[in-house]
Amino acid sequence: MKRREKVIVRNVRKKAEKYEKIGGCSQSVLLALQEEFNVGCLESFKAATALSGGVARYGETCGALLGALMFLGIIYGREKIEDYETYVKVVELSGSIREKFMKELEEEFGFREKLKTTLCRDIQKRIFGRSFNLRDPGEYQAFIDSGAHTRKGCVKVCGIAAKVAAEKALEILSRKRSS
Repeated sequence: MKRREKVIVRNVRKKAEKYEKIGGCSQSVLLALQEEFNVGCLESFKAATALSGGVARYGETCGALLGALMFLGIIYGREKIEDYETYVKVVELSGSIREKFMKELEEEFGFREKLKTTLCRDIQKRIFGRSFNLRDPGEYQAFIDSGAHTRKGCVKVCGIAAKVAAEKALEILSRKRSS
C-alpha cells in the first residue's frame, strides 16, 4: 500500500472512531468513508440512521459493518436492477469485507476463538463478556458504562469496519487504474 493510501486508511479509521464516540455505529463508519472518499450524499447518510446497534438496537448484524457495506454499494453498486453482473460482483466484495472485518476484530481484540457471526450481540459478548438488550434503557446504560463508546468497545469496532472498507475500496480503485 502506498503512503498516500495509508494516510487515507488512517484518516478514515480516526474519523469513524471519533464519530462513534457521539454514537451511531453505522453512520459513524459511513460518514468517515463518505468524507474521505468524497462520495455519497445526505440521503445515504440518513438511510444508515436506524442500522446502529445491530439494526434498530436489536443486536442483529453489526451496524459498523452495515455502514461499511453501504459505502461499498455507493461506490460500486449497480445503478439499474437489471445489472445482475454488478450485483454479483458487489455481493462477492461484500463477503470479502465481512471476512476481513471478522479477522481484524479477532486480532485487535485478541479473541481466543474465531468469530462465527457478525451479529452485534455476539460481538458484544466477545468484547464485554455478555450481550446487552440495547432497546432497554437500563441495559443500554450498562452497555455504555461497560465502555461501548470507548476504544475498548464499539469505537474500535467502527474503526476496524471503516479501515477494512477503505482498504478494499483503494485496492479496487488501484486495479481499475492499472487496467
